[in-house]
Amino acid sequence: MKTSSELSPTSALDLEGLFNERRALIDGALDRLLPAEYVEPVSVHQAIRWSVFAGGKRFRPILLLTTGEAFGAHPEDLLATACAMEMIHTYSLIHDDLPSMDDDELRRGRPTCHIQYDEATAILAGDALQTLAFQTIAEESLLSPEKRVLLISELGRTAGTPGGMVAGQALDLEAESCAVTGEELERIHRLKTAALIIAAARCGAIIAEAPDPELDAVGKYAAQLGLLFQITDDLLDITATAETLGKTPGKDLQAQKATYPSLYGIEAAHQRAHLVHQEACAMLEQIERPTEHLRAIADFILRRKA
Repeated sequence: MKTSSELSPTSALDLEGLFNERRALIDGALDRLLPAEYVEPVSVHQAIRWSVFAGGKRFRPILLLTTGEAFGAHPEDLLATACAMEMIHTYSLIHDDLPSMDDDELRRGRPTCHIQYDEATAILAGDALQTLAFQTIAEESLLSPEKRVLLISELGRTAGTPGGMVAGQALDLEAESCAVTGEELERIHRLKTAALIIAAARCGAIIAEAPDPELDAVGKYAAQLGLLFQITDDLLDITATAETLGKTPGKDLQAQKATYPSLYGIEAAHQRAHLVHQEACAMLEQIERPTEHLRAIADFILRRKA
């Protein structure tokens, strides 16, 4: 998809530069992979592009690229799977915002898909993005058929049920207005949020043909990273504004969702975030690779403001 000169590995610990470079490359690849707005059915393809190009950090595909490079993958081999990861993530956001789910009207600083278009179109746009993600990996000629099967299996397992994102969303909805234990809360977040983040890191390592011990270690790093992401997300729902957050703040409290601040309080949630950050970084010490950027990503998630 891209030549190695166009997708250059990072050489200095410049996280902002890394994010900006990778985001531009991912957006360019997504623009080529997604159907154009004028292709029938126009309404669905316009809705897809409205949601995908609404902004966003591109955190999951950037994590995939960064992990793959740390393990020595050719950068151009990573890009299609990184885009597939963003397709799955965006589909989940479209469906998560629906009236039958979280019923939100703002996402990434603009009207949600079902508000901008309509509910049926939003559902179809999410469905199309999900299927296109798997098609993108299946048709990536830079990867061997065996590797593509591994990646599709990894993504399918972590995006669905019983141990993936869909399962976490179901448990999250069931927990609304209910008393949950700390163990139950962590299980919800490890499925709903961390599972796809684990997949991002593991897919990068799989493409790089990392040995099993290192694949296991980077998966454990990403598991803690995903939990950290959700804890900070819970905190931002209370402390951030709509302008900085890009979505409606206070929705968790309004929906009586199970969150770390609601269960433990804000101060204890901050303490938990720092502990999980330390645990994520500790897993990187088991990997004899250049993991400085993976450590920097954990630092970024700990202190993120949006």
